[in-house]
This record gives sequence, structure tokens and C-alpha cells, in this order.
Amino acid sequence: MVMMSQIRGRCTHEVPPAIASDGNDSYPEAMLNTWGKLPEYSGRGRPPTRKQPKPEWKCLQVTKHRSGSRLIGISYRVVYGDPKEVPRLMGLNTAYVERTNLTSRQMNGRMVRKTLSFSKEEEMLEASCAWEDWVYNLTRPVKSLRLEVDYGQRRWEPRSAAMAAGLTDHVWTINELMMMVVVPDINNTK
Repeated sequence: MVMMSQIRGRCTHEVPPAIASDGNDSYPEAMLNTWGKLPEYSGRGRPPTRKQPKPEWKCLQVTKHRSGSRLIGISYRVVYGDPKEVPRLMGLNTAYVERTNLTSRQMNGRMVRKTLSFSKEEEMLEASCAWEDWVYNLTRPVKSLRLEVDYGQRRWEPRSAAMAAGLTDHVWTINELMMMVVVPDINNTK
């Protein structure tokens, strides 16, 4: 629920982004609690108490079925949206989510399964994850985001995720990141 509230706080419109998740029902439920609206009360009977999704929402659940460590099948369910449009738009996999999780585990020792470097305090885990996000988004050039240029010897201009989003004009160094002073705001203080 907290994650959906943060996403809503960063969105510019009243419609949630298209979401693909595993078989966990908490994501569609959190979408409904965050963006859902109570239907108009017609004046007859009990007033409505359950929030309803809008027709333009898109939410897909992809569930992988395994036998031991072997993948034996994949099933999907369109939770919100047109049953034909949503799978076509989003694809029937969660590979991009799994890739993000893998990158996070590789960069942040506290996210690795069965590790000795776990966080005893939630605050330390949050700080570690925030640092990993900063490093990934500002200091790591991503090959799929690079731009083709013609600067003599150099054919490609490396870009970070923050550059692609228009948040910065260059790939940062770790030294630059360490020297950055972050002004607290309502979202990053306790």
C-alpha cells in the first residue's frame, strides 16, 4: 500500500500505471485502495462502501508453476482492463520485474537470499536500498539506453537511467554522488 501511495504521489494523472505482477493479490488490492473511487450513491438502499476500478486500468497477474526447480507452465489472469488488450500491451511475462530484482540483489548484499549481510533494522535496509537506487540510476550507463552519435572515434553516447528520464545531463561518478547534499522533504524524512 505504501508503494502504491508513493507511485501515485509521483504520477501526474489519476490513472494507475499498467502493472504486471506475480500471483500475489496484494498489488491489485493496493491499486484499488489507492486509486479506486466509491460509486455514486443513487439514494436507494445502502450507500456503496467498496471502491471500484476504472475501465482504463491495466493489471496483469502472471503465475509460474514449478515442479521442484523446473518450470512446468505459466498462467495469466487479467485483473483490470480489456482481457485482449492488456496481455498484448504488457506481454505475458514478468521478465523485466525479475531482471530488476536480480540487479537489486547483485548490487545490494542486504537483498541476497540466505546471506549473512542481512539488515537487523528496517531503517538500515531502507538506507541500503536508497543508496542502491541512487547508484544504479545515476552512475551506471545502461547499454539499451545509449544514443548513437557521430563524434569521430566515438559512435555511442552512454546514458544512465536518470539521463534517459531527463533528470541529469551526464553519467555521475560515485564521488559526485557522495558530495551531493540531499535536502530533506516530506517523502524522505521520518
